[in-house]
Amino acid sequence: MITNDSIQKVLTHADIVEVIGHFMQLKKRGSNYIGNCPFHNEKTPSFNVNPAKNIFKCFGCGKGGDSVTFLEEHEKFSFVEAIRWLADFYKIELEESAPSEAYVAHLQVEESLRIINDFAAQYFKNNLLNTEEGQNIGLSYFRERGFSNATIEKFMLGYSLEQWDAFLVSALAKGFDKNLLEKAGLIKVRPDRVYDSYRGRVIFPIFSNTGKILGFGARILKKTEKAPKYVNSPENELYVKNRVLYGLYQSRKAINDKQECFLVEGYTDVISLHQAGIENVVSSSGTSLTTGQLKQIGNLTKNLTILYDGDAAGIKAALRGLDMAIEENFIVKLVLLPEGEDPDSFVQKNGSAAFETYVAGNKVDIIDFMMEQGLKEAQNDPFKKSAVANEIAATVAKIDKGKNLGLHLHYIKEASTKLNIDEEAFVGIVNNFIRERLKKPVKEELAPVSQTFDEPILDEYGQIVSMPEEASLNLYKKEHKEEWQLIKMLIEHGDKMYEAGKTVATHFFEEIDISIFEEPMAHDIAMIYYKYWQDNKAFPPLSFFTNYAMKSIKEKVIDLIQVEFTPSENWQLKYNIEIPDTEANYLDDVISSFAYFKLKLLRKYIAENLEELKLCKDPAKVEQLVKTNLLLKQQEKQLMAVVIVK
Repeated sequence: MITNDSIQKVLTHADIVEVIGHFMQLKKRGSNYIGNCPFHNEKTPSFNVNPAKNIFKCFGCGKGGDSVTFLEEHEKFSFVEAIRWLADFYKIELEESAPSEAYVAHLQVEESLRIINDFAAQYFKNNLLNTEEGQNIGLSYFRERGFSNATIEKFMLGYSLEQWDAFLVSALAKGFDKNLLEKAGLIKVRPDRVYDSYRGRVIFPIFSNTGKILGFGARILKKTEKAPKYVNSPENELYVKNRVLYGLYQSRKAINDKQECFLVEGYTDVISLHQAGIENVVSSSGTSLTTGQLKQIGNLTKNLTILYDGDAAGIKAALRGLDMAIEENFIVKLVLLPEGEDPDSFVQKNGSAAFETYVAGNKVDIIDFMMEQGLKEAQNDPFKKSAVANEIAATVAKIDKGKNLGLHLHYIKEASTKLNIDEEAFVGIVNNFIRERLKKPVKEELAPVSQTFDEPILDEYGQIVSMPEEASLNLYKKEHKEEWQLIKMLIEHGDKMYEAGKTVATHFFEEIDISIFEEPMAHDIAMIYYKYWQDNKAFPPLSFFTNYAMKSIKEKVIDLIQVEFTPSENWQLKYNIEIPDTEANYLDDVISSFAYFKLKLLRKYIAENLEELKLCKDPAKVEQLVKTNLLLKQQEKQLMAVVIVK
């Protein structure tokens, strides 16, 4: 396990201009550097690198972060892989602490299972190609599906002999442990006998993202009511189903290049589409989508197109996992194939060109589809229509307005029109669902206020891991610009003087009651700042937040502190225009920010006071409310004189 000191040493040495310059061309502009963004297509540079703050930000697609973030996004590295790359780049020797006994034991079992799976895959492949039974049954089946030798090799397809213990005998002869063979799901151990799990089945190895074999799917070829059609490996130290998608290893490059992922149901759907040249496709293997699987896709693209059968079962299957995909900020489309067809049969009959034409012409937005299906079933029943409206509103409420405001507003308008509901009323229903979700407590492990970079997140085996894209991200919907401006001032100027004997941070925590913040993340960042200050008897440096372990906070801080345009150093010489020194003039911004926040609160109190005045019938109380209103208006006038209009 890499020590925390080593991680901080790497991050301290990492020069973001050097790191990014290793992968793309940058041009100096003013104090910053610019270039064409590597994360989206553009002709005019909007990718900005700030060496002073050691961060990057694209003002076109919105991506931003530090050197680690860039490597995670550009090279698809994990956090640990990015740290190791940077250490190698800067010739820094990483210190690694001894892992826990539990972690060592876990690694040993994991490695043993990996070796067993490699042996099993080669064994099944040999059966398919080099035994009479394998050729007559397994290979004949794959030939009937139209699979070529290259395709069989690409997916390492195989066959398990009908014999009860053929694999077991071979594995034991190689010295493999019977308990580990059972854990891998390759054999069954019963009181009266031990036998092979996949007898008489064709084999589909399941790969990790890096090409390691995690487990197997096995399809029976005989018609029988007793045995299931497919049998999959059980979960173990190596194979965790909710993080695995069949075909992702073979499809990663195509998904990233095309910026779209097709999701299908079965193994053969993936293989047939690959053989037809349509390689940006994965399968959930007939199970509901999980958050872990969506994150695997989301590392490559946020455009998800679901391809399923056009029958009732296919429609139902297509809608599973929808809400999770929406919450993960996917743009979800649906294509229902003609009844009786699946992606495998359709592309086999019609070819890739016809398949792509059909998909392009029949791709529908998933929420529009939900509305159409719901209204078709509801017909004229008002209760059913109401249920449909609530279902759609609950789904729309899951769209992250901070990242997809246009999409959120589009669905509100579409839904209110199609459902024949007043738009304002539908907004109210959506907001109710948002409020209900906000009431739910945030899990501590997802939004730990006490989390600092000195206390990295560890997995159950003591290994450092990068923070997940937190579920708490979904809580940070509505923007409150006055609160965020205060947080920006605190982070950038907290250690600077506000007045004699008082810093900006001291003034902030004396004057601002952060418990009234309406933006949860702004409150969290202020608390994190305060805790660091109390624990370390010093104000947190900017790098503390730009390197923060929790991804949502790091990204938000970078959004706050990054400036899109910086004037060129030649402006003053060429145009005789003095370049403002933002650092020297920070106090004006700080004073203005405090005034704006107080002005917003004051106007809220004025509105509440006037509302109470309208309803009040008691003459004495009315007189008191009028006096309060006059006092508040006087304070508003004073604040307006302080506010700097920008």
